[in-house]
Amino acid sequence: MTMDRRSVLGLGGAIAAGVALAPGLHLIAAPADKSTPETAPVRTGKRWAMLIDTTRCTADCTECTQACRAENNVPLFGDPDRDIHWIRKVELRDQNRRQAPISLPVLCNHCENPPCVHVCPTEASFIRHDGLVLIDKHRCIGCRYCIIACPYKARSLVFYKTRPPRDANPNVPIRAAGVVEKCTFCVHRIDDGKPPACVEACTKANKGAMLFGDINDPNSEISQRLLKEKTQTIRPDLGLKPHVHYKGI
Repeated sequence: MTMDRRSVLGLGGAIAAGVALAPGLHLIAAPADKSTPETAPVRTGKRWAMLIDTTRCTADCTECTQACRAENNVPLFGDPDRDIHWIRKVELRDQNRRQAPISLPVLCNHCENPPCVHVCPTEASFIRHDGLVLIDKHRCIGCRYCIIACPYKARSLVFYKTRPPRDANPNVPIRAAGVVEKCTFCVHRIDDGKPPACVEACTKANKGAMLFGDINDPNSEISQRLLKEKTQTIRPDLGLKPHVHYKGI
């Protein structure tokens, strides 16, 4: 998939009332956060986030996507319209094509103001105490409102029921048809004190392109790097406060 750099970064034009998603549907931008470090509310507990260094990510590397599929039993059915992708690689090009394309892993951004949660009629999509945006599959009715609302195209409707292979992680449940799913930052691994599978695989491959950690901890590596390095998020103009940060875009 190829994307235009200006559109990804929200530089394609000013937003007045919202962003058109489909005829008659708009994603309304959240009000800009005018708080300063002195006036911002005090936050306690963990707040998980990811930093992806695109300067170290190459188009031919699929370690993160393969690890995600293996860990979470995310299948490919051979149907582009019905295949499920928790994380996918996108080719990002400069509008004038003056720069080499960038290989960009895209996944759920676990936003602070997630539109998927706001539009869910059954409260199946929710924000956990540590900021993870998750889906209660027992509540999901497959209406797909959240799929339409997500500007990152990070959600998929499950069309086919599948069972995990015998050697699959026991924490991976049977995949039920008719519900929506997406990246969870490997919540079952986080609760066991481990990083997401994609991050672990990237580290083992000596790529070092993915970093995961608690941004509420000022001493964590990710907090230090976000403070010192120039990073960006995808479509910050929408006011969603995504927590997947990118270096090099």
